[in-house]
Amino acid sequence: MAITNVTDQNFDTETGSGVVLADFWAPWCGPCKMIAPVLEELDSELGEKLKIVKLDVDDNQETAAKFGVMSIPTLLVFKDGEVVDKVVGFQPKEALAERLNSHL
Repeated sequence: MAITNVTDQNFDTETGSGVVLADFWAPWCGPCKMIAPVLEELDSELGEKLKIVKLDVDDNQETAAKFGVMSIPTLLVFKDGEVVDKVVGFQPKEALAERLNSHL
């Protein structure tokens, strides 16, 4: 499954069912650029069990505010629409995979 870009308008729909990792990011953010290839790898490995979405916080401030995102990258893990985990800042792939696997 490919990583989907989401907006304020479709965020709740896209994160409403199953296990979803939401990446709150911005194009100017260095650590966000570093984590992007990690998310691509996780998507190819866990894509059957996990959906990954990206939300540009500059263009979608409403959703970022709703979830109290103060610094980026912030990764929120949703299970059937509820936040079950939160990771702020860059994470190595192994650490991130371990956290995600606990929710799958």
